[in-house]
Amino acid sequence: MPDVIDRTTLLQTGLATSATRGRTATRSWIARLVSGGGQVALGARPVVLGAHASCDLVIDEAKVSRRHVELSAVEGGVRVKDLGSTNGTWWQGSRITEVVVPGGATIEVGGAQVRISGAEQLLVPPSERERFGAMVGRSIAMRELFAVLELAAPSDATVLIEGESGTGKELAARAVHDASARARGPFVVVDCSAIPESLIDSHLFGHVRGAFTGAERDRKGAFVEASGGTLFLDELGELPLAAQARLLRALEAQTVQPVGADRPVSVDTRVVAATHRDLSRLVAAKEFRFDLFYRLAVVHVALPPLRERMEDLPALVAAFYAGRNASPGPIDGENLERLRRHAWPGNIRELRNVLERAWALSGGTVPFRDLRLWVEVQAAPAMNEVVDTALPFKEAKERWNDHFERRYLAAVYQAQGGNITRAAEHAGINRRHFRELLYKHGLLERPASDDPDS
Repeated sequence: MPDVIDRTTLLQTGLATSATRGRTATRSWIARLVSGGGQVALGARPVVLGAHASCDLVIDEAKVSRRHVELSAVEGGVRVKDLGSTNGTWWQGSRITEVVVPGGATIEVGGAQVRISGAEQLLVPPSERERFGAMVGRSIAMRELFAVLELAAPSDATVLIEGESGTGKELAARAVHDASARARGPFVVVDCSAIPESLIDSHLFGHVRGAFTGAERDRKGAFVEASGGTLFLDELGELPLAAQARLLRALEAQTVQPVGADRPVSVDTRVVAATHRDLSRLVAAKEFRFDLFYRLAVVHVALPPLRERMEDLPALVAAFYAGRNASPGPIDGENLERLRRHAWPGNIRELRNVLERAWALSGGTVPFRDLRLWVEVQAAPAMNEVVDTALPFKEAKERWNDHFERRYLAAVYQAQGGNITRAAEHAGINRRHFRELLYKHGLLERPASDDPDS
């Protein structure tokens, strides 16, 4: 079945991969007020945001200083430099002095939120909807995502979803399926990280009886089972290179060859793939096939982590209550502040678990304000509380580095489910060194007899 939206259209509407766009144009950025709609283009020349009329983007908010923050486009993103404001500039729950943020980031300037977007993303304005399938979000980050998926879903274009563990990649894939013409067809999920390498072909493409030891009867395989519907390949980045070649062939030909069969089988299967890994980096390292990457990433989206869309917390809490057919009452007060002060390394999955624990400890689905809510407060303190200028430079820097190390390691280790190998790979450092850092910061108890090679 041909795509309803072809690749040219996807490029024109901004849905094609950023890697594809990056080959033809220099990246430009827009800083846009979430409320009010004001925006300013960013370039190498710094622009100033603040309350004074002389600023490049005027923000009429009581907590915004006259000249609050300076933004400029640099390699890899946008440099954000606070100009000594009274109420600070914040990103991901931390007060910042100067930092480079990526596209898609939302910074808090006094009491106002400013969204950093690629200029080409403005070709697809944010959706007016606050839900897409089971996904919920009022933030600009989520409504931009909804807008892309709303356009892509009715087509047969392959979709690649990237995002940290717990951000809802399967929910996004299911929403795409449900909004497509294939909604009445099957939705088949394959976790590529859970299949032994020797059985991948059998799981994906099927086998005939007697094809190998233990093949006691024919097996259809995921592509055939999903024919007429959608195949969701979760954790695609774990697929071995040899299997990637066979997957590419199946995508291109819309046929599969069951193990041990004499002839291929035709299928009509749309593929949506997801991974928590950076596939662009894996392609550069030749650990993932570039041709498969571009075949899958016709529509390429990234799910924002919860820490980048804290304004969605009330909507998410309300959605979890609705899932229990209960009313949360007002979602505010100290309990909401507790949630806002947490770093959420486990993202939406962690939030659901926190609420389920609170319901269990509160004797049922009580109103949100009455929940016995326990969550570790991990928000970074204000900059002047982290950097003690009374200390010598070297000592102050060491204290800052220790603070960063502990917070980063804790978040990555928890996000990877306590798996040191995956966490070290994500961090880009040696497994043994990562484990020693966990010991150093008390995040992992050193066993009495620790084998450094285990």
